[in-house]
Amino acid sequence: MMKRKILPLLFIVCLLIFDQLLKFYVKTTMTIGESHEIFPWFKILFVENPGMAFGLTLGSKYVLTIFRIVFAIFIFYYMWRMVKRGFSQRYIYIVALILAGAVGNIFDCLFYGLIFSESTSFQVAVLLPDGGGYAPFLMGKVVDMFYFPLFTFPEWMPFVGGDVFFGPIFNLADSYITIGVFAIILFFRHSFNESWNVCFPPKKTDL
Repeated sequence: MMKRKILPLLFIVCLLIFDQLLKFYVKTTMTIGESHEIFPWFKILFVENPGMAFGLTLGSKYVLTIFRIVFAIFIFYYMWRMVKRGFSQRYIYIVALILAGAVGNIFDCLFYGLIFSESTSFQVAVLLPDGGGYAPFLMGKVVDMFYFPLFTFPEWMPFVGGDVFFGPIFNLADSYITIGVFAIILFFRHSFNESWNVCFPPKKTDL
């Protein structure tokens, strides 16, 4: 039983380490907007995202960060209940993947503004600068770097002419969440329904 509890947590820690190491490397070696082509359809492009996944923005930064924290706490509680009730390890690891993605981006929001100087188009950020960080607690920006400009629509096409197909720029944490959600939709719908009903049984009402 102890092994079933510890291994998912170690899995989350490993995923977070990979996510943060990549973000630290990009943040401390690249300027905003700097790009490195890996393939014609895949680039490392450094941008900072003040909003949600894939560059989306939603309302107040404080509200968004608190929402992320509440979401992560809820996912952890859900996963822990499944571990205690002996649900499928494969499904638990899928949920752990989503949790790692949520926590990875939360870490950026909580601490990056405190521990890094500001990244600009002309200057690389410094870790633990003498003058302090670029933003207060909860107000850090999420580091994104994966860009897949698979192709560009022809100019003659209405509405999308000249636009890049799949333009979002994202990070490893976003990938964790996306892969986890799609895995649940495609392969673990039964596990999701069963575990949800067991972990959060509907309240019975007296007629």
